[in-house]
Amino acid sequence: MIKIEAIVKPFRLNEIQDALLALGIQGMTVTEVKGFGRQKGHVEIYRGSEYQVNFVPKILLMVVVPDELAEQVVDAIQKTAYTGKIGDGKIFLSRISEVMRIRTKETGPEAL
Repeated sequence: MIKIEAIVKPFRLNEIQDALLALGIQGMTVTEVKGFGRQKGHVEIYRGSEYQVNFVPKILLMVVVPDELAEQVVDAIQKTAYTGKIGDGKIFLSRISEVMRIRTKETGPEAL
């Protein structure tokens, strides 16, 4: 199993969700996060005053999928999160050795 974590622009979340649902992904975890990468934040104007925003709001999306679906999921996230502008985000993949559904004690891919 593979855990896929993607940090993306918030306005892309609905498109990503639709793309993953079309692949048969049945669950995901979404967290609102803040951070910066190469873009190093930005300047905003509020009531005529400029101020520096060092941490940019993003969405952290996490799904765990069977190995055979990982490439399709990564492709779907990449295509739907892409804007071509700095700050599109990152995708991280990690191997998961075990998972258990708490309610039924199912383990492995059946627990997903």
